[in-house]
Amino acid sequence: MEQQQIDLFVHHIGELITMAGEAGAHTGSRMADVPVVKGGAVAIRDGVIVAAGPEADVRAQIAGLPVAQELDARGRLVTPGLVDPHTHLVHGGSREHELAMKLQGATYLEILAQGGGILSTVRATRSATEDELYAKAKRSLDTLLLQGVTTCEAKSGYGLTLEDELKQLQVTKRLNEAHPVELVSTFMGAHMVPEEYKGRSADYVKLVIHEMLPEVKRLGLAEFCDVFCEHGVFSPEESEEILAAAKALGFGVKIHADEIEPLGGAELAGKLGCISAEHLLAATDAGFEAMRDAGVIAVCLPATSFNLRLKQHARARRMIELGLAVALSTDYNPGSSPTESIQLVMTLGCLNLGLTPEEVLTAVTVNAAHAIGRGDRVGSLVPGKQADLVIFDAANLAYVPYHFGINHVDTVVKGGKIVVRDGRLAY
Repeated sequence: MEQQQIDLFVHHIGELITMAGEAGAHTGSRMADVPVVKGGAVAIRDGVIVAAGPEADVRAQIAGLPVAQELDARGRLVTPGLVDPHTHLVHGGSREHELAMKLQGATYLEILAQGGGILSTVRATRSATEDELYAKAKRSLDTLLLQGVTTCEAKSGYGLTLEDELKQLQVTKRLNEAHPVELVSTFMGAHMVPEEYKGRSADYVKLVIHEMLPEVKRLGLAEFCDVFCEHGVFSPEESEEILAAAKALGFGVKIHADEIEPLGGAELAGKLGCISAEHLLAATDAGFEAMRDAGVIAVCLPATSFNLRLKQHARARRMIELGLAVALSTDYNPGSSPTESIQLVMTLGCLNLGLTPEEVLTAVTVNAAHAIGRGDRVGSLVPGKQADLVIFDAANLAYVPYHFGINHVDTVVKGGKIVVRDGRLAY
């Protein structure tokens, strides 16, 4: 080993879960294969993992090297930094006034038809300045970091004009440059047909394809393109047209698929080779099989179905039986999932989706990383990857989703730097 110092040495780890294993997302039964190292340690240099494993082995690997800083995990659980692969981070306003409507039985689509839902947030986002959106999104990003999230996807989609979509994406860019949490930007101009295009969805699709997508690409403001394929929003045909145009421009593609009705969004994800398909509550087995065969990752959003009081949840167990890779996400947004708590999502993944704690951890680390094209850099604690890790105030993995409603995070390390200490921001 080169005679260089170790910048950070994390030791006295009670249980270390590295998520080491075969390359790629973990599919099917592999999701439950989560080896635990008792008495572990992690050595970090230049923001990268040098060694991770049993403490005696790691100490042997770094023997003779000076250590700049030591971090005593005090016998607690250490995992890779958590990854949130689906958020609508940047937006204006809030929609708590819709709670009463939901309690009276109004559905998501009914609220939308009355001018609420996404359209309400569009009005608030358009009226907000870039700095106002930045300040609001930063507060949420701080909360995500305190929850253990070190990498996060952020979608646009509340502007629905070129100017306002660019405003959202510019906020994401600024936050990615200034905040410890690494952001992956997704353009979602096809989140909804705006009010001024009501009854003219074909014209709006043309605007997205011919004006928005090329300008977002020219400015380098997004890596992925997403579409809300749903009844009353964008049809499968319109969704395919938009995503095909995005692929031609070099975007990676994602799709909000079969959230409320089985429109064939999952099948379309397979056909187009999307990196991920999101929601999937109403997706069929045929859709799952199409996704599996194309290597599409299923991103399940249990906080959304919980908040919408839906009786049906994503069939995550069936996805695993069919050999899919499943990821979990908060779907943080101002309406259907107004929460930044990835740990609540982990609990709901167990209680409502039937996943084991091991499958849940896989879903919020390595699989979530692959769902946003970061699997080669984050999601596991192996030599050569970014040094992103979480120390939980817990003795074992099962305790985190079991003891719900609180934040178990004590310390977060991002890129080798301590950014949360004693449960408080430290950057």
